[in-house]
Amino acid sequence: MSAIEVGLKVILLFFVLVTIHEWGHFYFAKRAGILVREFAIGFGPKLFSYKKGETRYTLRILPIGGFVRMAGEDPEIVQVNPGQTIAVQLNNTNQVNAIYLDQLDRRSNVIMGVVEQIDFERSLKVTLDVDGETVTYPIDPQAMMVAKGTETQIAPYDRQFGSKSVGQRALAIVMGPVMNFILAIVLFLIVVIMSGVFTNVKLDSVMAGKAGEKAGLHKGDIIISIDNQPIGDDREKLVTAIQQSAGKPMTWLVDRAGNPITLQVTPEMEAGAGKLGVVISGDRRNATFTEVMEGTYEQVVGTTIGIVTGLQKLVMLQFKLDDLGGPVRTAQVSAEFAKLGMTYLISWAATLSLYLGIFNLLPIPALDGSRLLFMGLEALRGKPIDPNRESMVHFIGFALLMLLMVAVTYNDILRLIKG
Repeated sequence: MSAIEVGLKVILLFFVLVTIHEWGHFYFAKRAGILVREFAIGFGPKLFSYKKGETRYTLRILPIGGFVRMAGEDPEIVQVNPGQTIAVQLNNTNQVNAIYLDQLDRRSNVIMGVVEQIDFERSLKVTLDVDGETVTYPIDPQAMMVAKGTETQIAPYDRQFGSKSVGQRALAIVMGPVMNFILAIVLFLIVVIMSGVFTNVKLDSVMAGKAGEKAGLHKGDIIISIDNQPIGDDREKLVTAIQQSAGKPMTWLVDRAGNPITLQVTPEMEAGAGKLGVVISGDRRNATFTEVMEGTYEQVVGTTIGIVTGLQKLVMLQFKLDDLGGPVRTAQVSAEFAKLGMTYLISWAATLSLYLGIFNLLPIPALDGSRLLFMGLEALRGKPIDPNRESMVHFIGFALLMLLMVAVTYNDILRLIKG
């Protein structure tokens, strides 16, 4: 597999994981009637941008996530104050559909005047002094504010994030991680279908000079039982028995080309566990519907337990910097899985999707879990937290996450340089 092909597969993997997450936010925000200003993949400067409907879709240079920018989450459009001279353009129903804040003398088919009163959020009206005459115009709910060559759609209060019920806002936030969970389940299901079901446990290879070869094991041996305990198709049972039997003789019954053979096998202690120096595989068949469902469930639950265990160590600070990996290390590991084949890459993508969903639900400032926590507090108090304080918490959390990301990425690069 060429480096270009591997690189494209890794890029596609990240693109799918981030896009499905942000689409969950986007779709349910739109369903709630929230104005979504931008759907972005990546952070930093824009590489590509186009606008469709009310939303601008952008691809940004840093592939470390994405965001959906909803009206009302951040400080809104440029303020227009009484006494300011502006120009407005009217549509066929005499509603203001464009408000110009600069280069007024270059605007055509507009009405220029000094603002006396203006409200973009609730009454949607503007009152102007036009050559000494006071006139009031209704503002189109989708009117555009134009300044410095940039058009920004106004957001009436009922189109803003904060105007929606706690349930609607929580759904728009939680559906990002939920979409990652759904994607993980689908991908694991595909892996189980592609992989099939093991019908036995077989030795794929036996390393020279290791305990397995010394005991007389051969490539292709099918393991029938160990110490009179049937193995069947349970590879984990075999691996566990080997790891727990360092220095202890085991009686193996193997099928070698149709002939049953009994061997005395003694694993050697390596890295704190019993090892034989063998690679275990097995023959496969297509999985039944029930086996596909059971296999998918086992994959999802097993991977979730592993992720949660790792996050617990992270929270308890039971880790070293080398234990963490940023975008560079994740891309490196993803490339290794891509080289192994599509089944391995899909399984890894499912694991990353599950991790992304779980991690985002942690109550860490700037993550979805933290935002859900604030909404829970709002529901209990009966009134929202001060938006300025909440924004400050999220800003600090985001800054700390970025600092951690920089440190981890720097460490990843050093590790690559050192080989």
